[in-house]
Order: sequence, then C-alpha cells, then structure tokens
Amino acid sequence: MAVIEVERVGIRFKRNKRARRSFKDLFAGSTRRSRPGEFWALRDVSFTVQPGEAIGVIGRNGQGKSTLLKLVAEVVLPDEGRVRVHEGVAPLIEITGGFVEDLSVRDNVYLTAGLHGMTRREVDERFDDIISFAEIGDFLDTPYKHLSSGMRVRIAFSVISQLEEPVILVDEVLAVGDKGFREKCYRRIEELLAGGRTLFFVSHNERDLRRFCTRGLYLDGGRLVFDGPISEALDRYSSDTSG
Repeated sequence: MAVIEVERVGIRFKRNKRARRSFKDLFAGSTRRSRPGEFWALRDVSFTVQPGEAIGVIGRNGQGKSTLLKLVAEVVLPDEGRVRVHEGVAPLIEITGGFVEDLSVRDNVYLTAGLHGMTRREVDERFDDIISFAEIGDFLDTPYKHLSSGMRVRIAFSVISQLEEPVILVDEVLAVGDKGFREKCYRRIEELLAGGRTLFFVSHNERDLRRFCTRGLYLDGGRLVFDGPISEALDRYSSDTSG
C-alpha cells in the first residue's frame, strides 16, 4: 500500500499579499483563470510513494519543490486535488519551525519533540543523544534566538532524526550547516533509509541526490514533467537548464 498519494494537486498563491479576492471568487471553480497577482505554485501534480522509497525533488528555484514538501507535511492544503499521507511524517523543512525564540535550547527540545508526538519520558530518555548529536551541550540554557543558523540546523536535525515517523522530509536547510556536521547528518539519513524509512529530499546538489535517492520528481513551471529513476531525472534537468 502506498504511504503517500498525490492526486491532481494544485496550490495557488498571491504575489501581492494586499490583493483581495471578491465574494464571487469564493464560489468560482478551481479551473477558473488565475486573477492578476495570483500564480499556481503547483498544478495538476499526481504521483504515489511506496514504503521505503528515497525520492529526490528536482527543479530550479521557484518551481514548487518546497511547496510540495509542505503539502506532504500537511503544513499547507491544496486548492485543488488531494494529498493522502497514510504514515506519520518527520519534517525538516524549516529550521525555525516549532522553535520559540525566547526559550532555551533545553526547553525547545522538549517543546518541539512534544509537538511531534514524543512523550516527556521519551524525550528524557533521548535527550542526551539529541544534545550529543547536535554537539551543542555548552548552549543548553542559551535562548534559541542567540544561536547561529548553523546551530539551529544542528538542534533541529537532531530532534527530527530521533522521531519514529516512517516518512522523512528534508529540504535544503542542511546546506546551512558546516561540512563536517552535514556529513554526520547524511550518515544518519543513510541509517534511517537502511531501517526502511521513506525519504523526500530537496537539494540542488546532484551528488547528494544521487547518494540518497533512487527516484526523481522533476518539477518545472509548477508541473511534474518527469517521474522516474534519479539518474534520468537529473539528466533531463541538466539538459533543460544547459540550453
């Protein structure tokens, strides 16, 4: 049985946050033309994901890659179509997601892990491992807002990688961390994949995509233009962007 089903999904955003939709728009069909100032970040996207697949999401900036991950994480909802996720999701898609600026690192670990379903006892049992992996023991009582972007990535990845959720979403946030810690994270991802987890991985680094992924979803203009082996997806992307 598929763990994720995406059926003819579309999501529409406004370029101008101050633009307003009329009362008539509330009853307009989803197939209507976009109003001035609106654009489709994704349109008519369909695919299924089986347990244990490692999928790389490929495309230029602004083509809907991060939006697709947010749909799978159910952070945003589609304007048309349907997304069905049959397993729990561990998302590392925004380094600030779930963290409170004025709370300490210690408090944020408990808060964020709790928001993702871990009990306090489970966090107690894994707290030392979380902090050790993040290499941030000297900053336990430091307010989160005083951490560098690299430190934020460390603690976020460390917490998320401790979750037992079957589906892992990784956006390009790891690019912020230093090279040594990034490699440590990548080894952890490989361990999770070896344990049967399902991975969605967004990156512009071809080497990383080939390292983790066997399947590629290539997005262009908000549409899924290729779905197949990662090597073929990367070749198609390279051919389209080199001309």
